[in-house]
Amino acid sequence: MARASVIVIGGGILGLAVAERLSRNGTIVTLLEKESGWAAHQTGHNSGVVHAGPYYAAGSLKARLCTAGNRSMADFALENGIPYQRCGKLIVAVAPEEVPRLDALQERATANAVVTRVLSAEETLDFEPHLRAVKALRVEATGIIDYGGVSRVLARKAAENGARLLLGARVESIRVDGSGVTVGHAGGSVRGGLLINCAGLHADRVAALAGITPEVRIVPFRGEYYELIPEKRALVRGLIYPVPDPALPFLGVHLTRMIDGSVHAGPNAVLALAREGYDWRTVNLRDAIESLTYPGFLRMARRNIGTGVGEVARSFSQRLFARSLARMVPEIGRGDIVRAGAGVRAQAVRPNGALADDFVIQRALRQVHVLNAPSPAATSSLEIARHIATIVDDAEY
Repeated sequence: MARASVIVIGGGILGLAVAERLSRNGTIVTLLEKESGWAAHQTGHNSGVVHAGPYYAAGSLKARLCTAGNRSMADFALENGIPYQRCGKLIVAVAPEEVPRLDALQERATANAVVTRVLSAEETLDFEPHLRAVKALRVEATGIIDYGGVSRVLARKAAENGARLLLGARVESIRVDGSGVTVGHAGGSVRGGLLINCAGLHADRVAALAGITPEVRIVPFRGEYYELIPEKRALVRGLIYPVPDPALPFLGVHLTRMIDGSVHAGPNAVLALAREGYDWRTVNLRDAIESLTYPGFLRMARRNIGTGVGEVARSFSQRLFARSLARMVPEIGRGDIVRAGAGVRAQAVRPNGALADDFVIQRALRQVHVLNAPSPAATSSLEIARHIATIVDDAEY
């Protein structure tokens, strides 16, 4: 049995950032990842955006760590030769009734010290000549990056710092006692003084395995992407987002010019029938039953039934998906987009049906559980790792 001071579960960008940060500080770290490679799920399926942080409640962890992460992620990319562009983005109101929401978003951005610029309909055309909008916010600090590349560099650096990184190490048991934590996994077991759970889509289950009642439940939402055919990529120069619905944690279907020059469109948000359900054909009965019978999900679904039906319809209809994009860029038609994969968001839902709107970190004896870290967690990953390192410094183990 190997010994470790800290055991990290999860080899996405957050788990790797935590392992790199702690090992850099001299902590003995073992990281366990069930897949055969790094960043296999949320990290590897996201849109690659380095967010600036205009959306989040002032003073929240998301607001503070995203704003800091926007800078530290850019610095990390430049220091390590990772492709990155600071391209900025437009958040657009396409109808007059959306303008008050855009104005409220500008106020929130100002509260978060995020620099924005208000653009008239005519001024938006300087950035996006094919855009239709009545008003927009320009967020200069937004960028695009290869988060898979970031994850690989973090893994390399953690290993160079002496961290033990294990792939194919699915966690099977966790035992916490007065002197430490023992984690049994597919390749054996490891013992340490502290457990850090960065398991993403399975974070609540890992917490339960450790004997903790998680304060939220993970409900998986699939976000499906299209991309513009090469002949239509010129319709989009950068990043174009609609004004988000403040009642939902999703930012709406948007257009993103990726680091490789392709233009992705999406994602929508539909309930996934498996925690790793990247299409409708993938069904895990345990996952589906847990979601569909969870009181928190049922309460949330009742409050958002109209939105949910619309999202499912858009999932099955390329025409409806293209119509959503054409609200912002009218020249986009059904034949201009092709399927481009999907991601699954680990959305934390509280028992009362409320969606967790901030990062959720639950602590217990010898344990730190990151139970809600969706977007902008990739942007914020280096800062979340710094935050967790502070918790570790203060922990008794």
